[in-house]
Amino acid sequence: MKHLKSLVIAVILFVGTQVSAQTKVAHIDLQALMTTMPDMKTAQDQMKKIQESYDKDFKAMATEYQTKLQKYEQESATAGDALNETRSKEMQDMGARIQKFQQDAQKELGQKEMDLIKPIMEKAQAAIKKVAKAKGITYVLDATTGSGVIVADGEDLLPAVKKELGF
Repeated sequence: MKHLKSLVIAVILFVGTQVSAQTKVAHIDLQALMTTMPDMKTAQDQMKKIQESYDKDFKAMATEYQTKLQKYEQESATAGDALNETRSKEMQDMGARIQKFQQDAQKELGQKEMDLIKPIMEKAQAAIKKVAKAKGITYVLDATTGSGVIVADGEDLLPAVKKELGF
């Protein structure tokens, strides 16, 4: 019975050692990969154009607001109380519209960025999986600075994934 127990423990230790020996871990700096992908440059250019469009519209609204505000301030002494009150309400409404435009623009920019980056991320992940499978790697850790990987002595998949993606 004692020999059987020792034999079972030995088998468990042997199998455990074999399983851990078969587990290969590699790392890749996902951020470095994404920034070097040609698709990312295209997405960044699109985002820049959209941002410039929103900035142009915002500046036009702000300029109109400032022009009206100056005009109303100059005329406030000669205008009646009713007109001044109406103008004040108009300026408050205009300010609220500008603020809402800015909030909506930021929300839309965030959504557009996610829509543009998602297929690029999926392409990168597919290439990483393909390379990892070809190399027999079980786990791939993200070695991007701040991602939690402190020591990255394993295989770096970045060169192989770039080759897989064709750049």
